[in-house]
Amino acid sequence: MKTFSCRLCGQSVYFENSVCTHCGATLGFVPDRMRLTALQQGPDGLWREPDSTRSPRATRSVRGLFSRLLSQRRTEPVRTYRKCGNYSGHEVCNWMVPTSSEQVFCTACRHNQMIPNLARAGNLDKWFRIERSKRRLFYSLLRLGLPLRTRLEDPVSGLAFAFLSSQDAPLGQAVLTGHAEGLITLNIDEADAAVRERRRIDMAERYRTLLGHFRHEIGHYYWNVLIRDGDRQDAFRALFGDERADYRAALDAHYANSAPPDWQDRFISAYASSHPWEDWAESWAHYLHILDTLETAEHFGVQVERRLPDGSLQQANPEVDPYDVQDFAEIMDDWLPLTFALNSLSRSMGQQDLYPFVLSGPAIEKLAFVHAIVRDCRRCDAA
Repeated sequence: MKTFSCRLCGQSVYFENSVCTHCGATLGFVPDRMRLTALQQGPDGLWREPDSTRSPRATRSVRGLFSRLLSQRRTEPVRTYRKCGNYSGHEVCNWMVPTSSEQVFCTACRHNQMIPNLARAGNLDKWFRIERSKRRLFYSLLRLGLPLRTRLEDPVSGLAFAFLSSQDAPLGQAVLTGHAEGLITLNIDEADAAVRERRRIDMAERYRTLLGHFRHEIGHYYWNVLIRDGDRQDAFRALFGDERADYRAALDAHYANSAPPDWQDRFISAYASSHPWEDWAESWAHYLHILDTLETAEHFGVQVERRLPDGSLQQANPEVDPYDVQDFAEIMDDWLPLTFALNSLSRSMGQQDLYPFVLSGPAIEKLAFVHAIVRDCRRCDAA
C-alpha cells in the first residue's frame, strides 16, 4: 500500500486514520481517486478536498511534487463526498461515497450482508478491527481492477460478507470462517488477538491474521470468477491439480494425517497441500501480501543490498509500482531479498519472522500463474 499524508498540514497519516493527529482535519479515503485525504465540510453538508495542499511524500523532490500537485489541481474537477454509512453511523469505516452515487455505503461496506450483533459488549470494537483489515483487502482489489459485484447486482454469486460470533450461533453450532458461492463468513472472535493466537498455535500455523483470512477467502471467490466462470480450469489443473477431488475428504485427511513430508518443495504452506482449491487460495493470498508490501517499500524508498558468499550482490530496489509490473520475475527479484531483510530485522527485535514462508520453485510458478490471470482479467476489462 502507498503512504499517505494530510493534504492540509503534510503530516504523515495511516490508511486507517479518520483524523489527522497534527492539525485535527477530518480524513477520508476516496476510492475514485485512491487516496486518503483531508476533507472540509461545506455549508451544504458535503465534504470536499481542501484547496491548499502540502507535500505528501518527503522522499520525492519538492519541485517535482508541487508541479504534479498544481497539475492535478488544474485538471481534476472539484468533487463532493458523503461519509460512508458505517463512517457516520458507527465510525468503523473511514471511506467516502461520491455524492453522484445513490449508495449509502462505500465500495467496501456495501458488500456487508450481516454485521456483528452490536448489542453484545465488545462486538463494536471487533467489527472495527475486522473492517480495518477488509478495507486493506479492497484497496488491493481496486488497484488490480478486479470485478466486484454485490448481492444486489448478482443475487446468486455476488460478493458478500457475514461477520458472526460463536456466541450468537445456535447451541452447538460452530461459526467457521470460509467461503460459499460468493459469501465470505468470518468468525469475529478472531478479532480478539488472544483468541487468534491460541488458534494459530493449536493449528500449528506460523501466520494467522485477519487480513490473511480476508485475502485467503477472497481467493476462493476469485477462483469462481476467474477460473471456473472464465473457463480456465485446464490451465489451473495443469499446475494446481484437479479440484474435482472430494474436498471434504481431502480436508479430513489433511487434519488427520497433516501435510506430506515434502510439502515445502511444492506448496506455499502446509494447508495449501490439502486440496487444489486451498493451494489456489493460499497462493492468491500471498500474491496480495507481496504486491501490497512491495508498494509500501517503494513509497518509503526501501532498498536492500547484501553481498553473498560467492561475491555476487543480492539487491531489492522496488522503484516501480508492483501493481503495474508485467513480468512476475521482476516482482520476485525484489520480494525475496526484501523479505530476508525484513525477517532478519524482526529476529533482531526478538520477534518471529514477519514473512515466515520459504518460496520453492513450484510455489513461485503458482504465484506467477495468479499474476498472469489477474493481468489477463485487467486486459479483458480494458478492452
